[in-house]
Amino acid sequence: MGVEMPRHQLSKTRVLFVCMGNICRSPVAQAVFTKKIEQAGLSDSIQVDSAGTHAYHAGQKPDSRSQHAAAFRGYSLMGQTARQVQPDDFENFDMILAMDWQNLRELQNMAPLAHRHKIELVMRYAQNSDDAEVPDPYYQEQYAFNLVVDYLEDAASGLLEVVKRRAPQPVAA
Repeated sequence: MGVEMPRHQLSKTRVLFVCMGNICRSPVAQAVFTKKIEQAGLSDSIQVDSAGTHAYHAGQKPDSRSQHAAAFRGYSLMGQTARQVQPDDFENFDMILAMDWQNLRELQNMAPLAHRHKIELVMRYAQNSDDAEVPDPYYQEQYAFNLVVDYLEDAASGLLEVVKRRAPQPVAA
């Protein structure tokens, strides 16, 4: 007969990345952070997803320019499909990270009061940039999408350090 582990030791730390339409910045954030947690051996402890504050592109694949910028750096956006933030996301995720101030405000307006503390700007975790936002590249050329990857690699490194401390750790038998 096995020993039942307390629920907090079995659950994953859940991180949701959010931009406006979920086709440019947040899918890249999801891919970058997923790769970082895989490299750190934490895939069993951390769950990552992305969503948009609006349903403009729901059901669509990430923007081809985002796919190109990510692939050039070794990240895959395959299998990702745009979706809008849902009410249960505020309950189900431990960290909800907005790409910019506008989406942060949208999330705060959508979130139940009890879950607003989970909402932050992703760039607060950046280690090499003082910029508060990941700029929206949608109406820009390819260089802007490449810059998004730069920002998100920086933020993901700092975020990983924080999430490592939060992630459930295996208990020695």
